[in-house]
Amino acid sequence: MSRSSKPPSEAEATRILLVDDHSIVRQGMRMLISQEPDLVVCGEAASAHEALKAVERTQPNVAVVDLSLKDSSGMALIKDLKIRHPKVLVLVVSMRDESFYAERVLRAGAKGYISKEEGTEKLVEGIRAVLTGKVYVSESLAARLLSKYVGGGSAGSESPVQRLSDRELEVFEWIGQGLTTREIAEKLHLSVKTIESHREHIKEKLGLDNATELLKHAIEWNQTIQGS
Repeated sequence: MSRSSKPPSEAEATRILLVDDHSIVRQGMRMLISQEPDLVVCGEAASAHEALKAVERTQPNVAVVDLSLKDSSGMALIKDLKIRHPKVLVLVVSMRDESFYAERVLRAGAKGYISKEEGTEKLVEGIRAVLTGKVYVSESLAARLLSKYVGGGSAGSESPVQRLSDRELEVFEWIGQGLTTREIAEKLHLSVKTIESHREHIKEKLGLDNATELLKHAIEWNQTIQGS
């Protein structure tokens, strides 16, 4: 084999960190990536805390991140990575509704979004795209974003939940999972008073009158994103 055709060593290969709270999903992605001679999985994590430690330890080029993690949201992790490790490219792979979440993760600092419903065959394509400096999204989402920013999309058709900030959305989702205000505060390392303030803002933005309505809507919302 000539020197030019020699496959790269592990030290020379592009390093990929897998962040997903389902071990079987990480296993599937690892198997797919292992078929590429110039890509290597340098680490795995099931939570945001584990992911940040893994980034320090393994120095990945790309982090493949799910939006649902054991201790936090993938959105919060993306923002942390943007601040602490700006050179790490983030590619989101999630079951959540692309039309709702993709634009948010791109604003947060991710370079691409792949729906798990599209299948893992898009994973390597997405990794290679972000490595070349491209933003990787589906053709349908790209068309919607183009229509919104060039043609002027209609704001009237958006879900009321779209009005929530990223932090409010995170609190809303934890409420839907049955966590109390104190439990959410502990999970997000915020004060109970801050969470209570977020709850009030959520109710106002969604036009809800009380805590019972908030819980009902939060549960219904979480049911729409199950399987993420």
